[in-house]
Formats: sequence, C-alpha cells, structure tokens
Amino acid sequence: MSTGTSTFVIRWINFLTMLLAVAVIGFGVWMSTHHDGCRKSLTLPVLGLGALIFLISIIGFLGAWKNNSILLWLYLIMLFLVLVAILVFTVLAFIVTNSGSGHKVSGLRYKEYQLQDYSSWFLKQLNHTRNWNHLRSCLVKSDDCNNLSRKYKVHI
Repeated sequence: MSTGTSTFVIRWINFLTMLLAVAVIGFGVWMSTHHDGCRKSLTLPVLGLGALIFLISIIGFLGAWKNNSILLWLYLIMLFLVLVAILVFTVLAFIVTNSGSGHKVSGLRYKEYQLQDYSSWFLKQLNHTRNWNHLRSCLVKSDDCNNLSRKYKVHI
C-alpha cells in the first residue's frame, strides 16, 4: 500500500469520525437542555468524549492531509492511549461486577441477583448516601423498577 493510499484512507476515516464527534457533542448539548438530574449528570462526560474524539480525529485528518509526520505520530500515540484506557476500564468493570453474575432459581426464566455478590468497593459506593440518592432518583424517574413486573411474569 502506497503512502498516498494510506493517507487517503486516514483522511476519510478521520473525516467520518469528526462527523461522529459532532453528533456526540450535539447529543451532549441536547442532554444539557433537559432538567432531570440523570441526563444532566451525563452531560459533561458525553461532551468530553465528543471533544476527545473530535480532537483526535482533527489531528489525524490534518496530519494525513498535510502529510505531517509529527501530527501523525501524535495521532498514533493518542489512539494508543485511548485504547489502553478502554482496556483498563473494561478490566476494572469485570473486576467490580464479575462475582455478581446471578443465580439460577427454579421456575424463573431469569437469574436472581443479590447485592452481596458484588465487590466490596461497589457496595461501598452504593452505601454512600449521595450516590444512592442519585441512583434511586434516576431509577424512580425512569420507571425501570415498575416495568419489571410487566416485563417478567413470575409463574408459581
């Protein structure tokens, strides 16, 4: 593959990624206009993610367009750091939630989950009053708990 072909591919991939980043930022702005605390609490992370995606894609696009090796190396290093961060986040998520995989109960089509099965760090976070009050308010507003009885019928 020649250099011209690879920079052409990098340009187009990063152009499409920039469009995706603009959509993510637009979604974050839309979330900030809502007055419920659940959506507002996710506004900054969504806007930050959109800005990070946009920054990385603009560096890659400009590096490929101008054939600037410094920008392309910066782009490569940033992509590597993002991939490492995703890997670390995934491993930590598995560590926190691994033991809470649910128990089969005879007569039920779904598994039974119990809080004591999860890691002590996760339980400590739930027992923190501020965290639990925020989580509880989000669950109540979304009617997730109320819809469970309609979604899963218990046959006794």
